[in-house]
Amino acid sequence: MPWPGKPGRGEAVLLEAQMRRREFINFLGGAVAAGPLAASAQQSSPVMGFLTSRARGGDAHLLAAFHEGLKGTGYAEERNLAIEYRFAENQYDRLPALAADLVRRQVSMIFANGISVAPAKAATATIPIVFTTGGDPVKLGFVTSLDRPGGNVTGVITSNIGNAVPRLALLRELVPSVRTIGFLHNPHSPLTNLGDVQAAADAAGIELVVVGARSDRELEAAIASLVRMKAGALLVGADPFFVSQRQQLVALAARALLPAVYFGREFVEAGGLISYAASLSGAYRDAGTYAGRVLKGEKPADMPIQRPTKFELVINIKSAKTLGLDLPSSILLRANEVIE
Repeated sequence: MPWPGKPGRGEAVLLEAQMRRREFINFLGGAVAAGPLAASAQQSSPVMGFLTSRARGGDAHLLAAFHEGLKGTGYAEERNLAIEYRFAENQYDRLPALAADLVRRQVSMIFANGISVAPAKAATATIPIVFTTGGDPVKLGFVTSLDRPGGNVTGVITSNIGNAVPRLALLRELVPSVRTIGFLHNPHSPLTNLGDVQAAADAAGIELVVVGARSDRELEAAIASLVRMKAGALLVGADPFFVSQRQQLVALAARALLPAVYFGREFVEAGGLISYAASLSGAYRDAGTYAGRVLKGEKPADMPIQRPTKFELVINIKSAKTLGLDLPSSILLRANEVIE
């Protein structure tokens, strides 16, 4: 006879079956209840890769402009977008590994600045890429055409494409008596445009002294070389490294008493003499807008490459006075902005 209060064997089997049935019903109910949560988890923020040759914190205004462009499409970091940053710290040989790391992390898309585009494109043919570049993206092999890029790459051309030659003309107008002009470029950069500049100098009867730099030490040595070779002015070729080192470069040019024409207003704001360019911040803002559109599902293949339509001539009067230059009225009248 069973103990008082203790179920018999048949009752125990029935009770166990009832408990298992309740557990199974509870499990189904929990799964149904968890359904929306699981769906929410699957709809979490996209992750974007941000690949740049620049140094971390070196160009905060460009990063701010990029975020402004993203914001215009409804995306904000830490609200509905995560960003994996990769800074090469001006060491271009690090870019392929950094690009490969972003691909391994399966980011939703990649932004890449000029020097970083080729490594990013080599790392993936499927993840969308939005770029800024001062070079010709067709000649560089990034896209098949400007109007219909094809593939997984699109972006924004900055002011520098083909503009080294007009800047050389501006420099000759600024110091017409100078017959020897230095051209500073990064010999490891695809943006150098050396061939076009050399041809323009030859046509004008100008001796072009070419010097290269890709580090702080080489930058100082390059300017010193121009002084020894008696260059009377300086044309700075487009490269992100020079933007990141603009304070040093402007100071070196001033110390050497070299009138210089730059490829971005950032140099003039740092004390440089003259720049002729479109807004680099504007290019990064447009790239941010394009990145947001890609995140929303647009295909890079169908997004035309954006090109600058307005160029600005910016002059630093204080720098001109320090160099003892009497700026021609033809240049002053064309200036979009004069910094006192």
